[in-house]
Amino acid sequence: MKNTISHRVADFLKDFPPFSFLHKMDLEKLSEQISIIYKDKDAVIFAENDKTHDSFYVVHKGAVALKKSTKNTVLDMCDEGDIFGLRPLLAQENYIMEAVAHEESILYAIPIAVFKPYALENRTVGNFLIESYASNTRNPYSDIHKDKLYGDDLEQDTMHSDTNSFDLTPIKYSKKIVTCSPSTTARDVAKIMNKKKVGAILIVDEMLPIGILTDKDLRNKIVTGDYSILTTAEAIMTKPVITYPKKMTVTEAQMAMMKSNISHLCLTKDGTINTKAVGILSKHDVMVALGNNPAVLIKALKRAKKIKEIKPIRNRIMQLLQGYLDQNIPMTLISKIITELNEACTTRVIEMCIEKMSSPPPVKFAWLALGSQGRGEQMLHTDQDNAIVYENVSEVFRDETRIYFLKFASLINKGLFEIGYDYCPAEMMASNPKWCMSLDEWKNQVHHWITNPGKNEVLLSFIFFDYSVTYGDTEIASQLSDSIFEDVKANPIFYVHLVSGALQSPSPTGFFRQFLVEQDGANKDNFDIKRRALMPLTDAARVLILSHSVKGISNTAERFEKLAELEPTNSELYLSCSYSFKALLKFRTKQGLLHHDSGQFIALESLSKMEKIKLKRTFKTIKELQELISVRFNVSNVV
Repeated sequence: MKNTISHRVADFLKDFPPFSFLHKMDLEKLSEQISIIYKDKDAVIFAENDKTHDSFYVVHKGAVALKKSTKNTVLDMCDEGDIFGLRPLLAQENYIMEAVAHEESILYAIPIAVFKPYALENRTVGNFLIESYASNTRNPYSDIHKDKLYGDDLEQDTMHSDTNSFDLTPIKYSKKIVTCSPSTTARDVAKIMNKKKVGAILIVDEMLPIGILTDKDLRNKIVTGDYSILTTAEAIMTKPVITYPKKMTVTEAQMAMMKSNISHLCLTKDGTINTKAVGILSKHDVMVALGNNPAVLIKALKRAKKIKEIKPIRNRIMQLLQGYLDQNIPMTLISKIITELNEACTTRVIEMCIEKMSSPPPVKFAWLALGSQGRGEQMLHTDQDNAIVYENVSEVFRDETRIYFLKFASLINKGLFEIGYDYCPAEMMASNPKWCMSLDEWKNQVHHWITNPGKNEVLLSFIFFDYSVTYGDTEIASQLSDSIFEDVKANPIFYVHLVSGALQSPSPTGFFRQFLVEQDGANKDNFDIKRRALMPLTDAARVLILSHSVKGISNTAERFEKLAELEPTNSELYLSCSYSFKALLKFRTKQGLLHHDSGQFIALESLSKMEKIKLKRTFKTIKELQELISVRFNVSNVV
């Protein structure tokens, strides 16, 4: 029986030298010995001066940066298909640089002992490796990809914008330092600070900083009466003054203040008290620099008193999203941060709506986010998909409770609309009685969908099965999840309908691998990245995770990563699916921000050749995944 993983490895490697020089049988035999490694962003694969590994590496997905640790300079960037870590094959010495995952990456580790015979027996393979080593390039046969393998003075300034995190930018500090002598009285210190409109004054002796006084010190020591207003600055100042070099990052400044529990830093020429002060940095300066930091935005949301105050905060969230994308932050991290912030916006709206109601909720309830928001994949401003599930009540209070929650839901839906979420055209919102029910009513509804799986019921299941709790009682939602799993287990034919639905997404490419675009309508000739690329992955992940009865994981990429754990024989495919989904979501998000829309429809002529190539790379994964679920669940209509 053919090993599907090694077959996929061989199929990938055959397009890249020196593997393209191997006979098909040899490549398949070699691929059986190759290990698949997943690396998070910034994970070190090997460090400078490390002893050489017993394998060298090929990038399957992602990118790997080669650096000199002494300069922390990116010397080279290995892309898909590139080889690195070749030195142990050609020279008996330690690594001369470090290799770090520039983004989440999947690598093929090729054992040197296994590969060496091929290099010795196949002259073309041997020549390729020797010329790569001699010419210091990854591929000496290519004019386009004749990139450096290593170097001493190759500095890529263009990398800085990608590798510098938003919070690692240099801090801006005040160069206008207000100072006084140790003998200045507290009264005069207060007058100087008031006149200069500053919150701190530096006490210097022969131009060197020896202490600092803040307005807080004056309140705590002078206003309380503990010291006289004629007390000298030297007697009440904080000393020794904590100094840092002027080249600080935003994060370093924030951490320094947190560590010492202070609100001002003194910056000197060399970072010590032995040189002249060049600037003062306040907590306010840091907060300004962190204007779009998630923690600052969360605080702003908590301080908001009216729903209309949340909309500008949501706009700042979009600015933050753009910043993260510009800096090439991993999509996993971006999704988590933006999802948390979106949920915080919704939570604040719900809290305000509770205050507007004449009485608190009569029973426990949960506000469910559905669809892309429920999966933690809603990066851009789209329409609402939500529901309410509340505790069961006796028949006497049934109508009264339903009326309360429908009114409550209407307020929330209106509030979400005011902050930028459009109403759902299909009215899949909690203000609709069909999406606002008690636990038992929801159990009955889902049972009906599962036992009567028509086209509409399967569609509703797709939307509803991706819910997550944004606000309220999680136990109610957990009970609903348990009921869903029990119903699905009792009705295995439902999987066939789910898989059939998952295979209905239109194909992304035609027979000759050309993009298939919309044939008519407002988006004629545009590519639908949602329906043709993202949905097939989302739908397949849903049915597979459901078949394993895994609850609590609704994010598509995380579902695939969990599936890789549960099914080791398919781990390479599932990790590729996770990677492809994140790449597609990132691509759609960038397009949406660029064109101020949902990013669903893409004008192909606006894409570069490389962008089109990267998109097509993900489509092969989609096809393999659809083949897997069609065989597993015995469904023949593969699209």
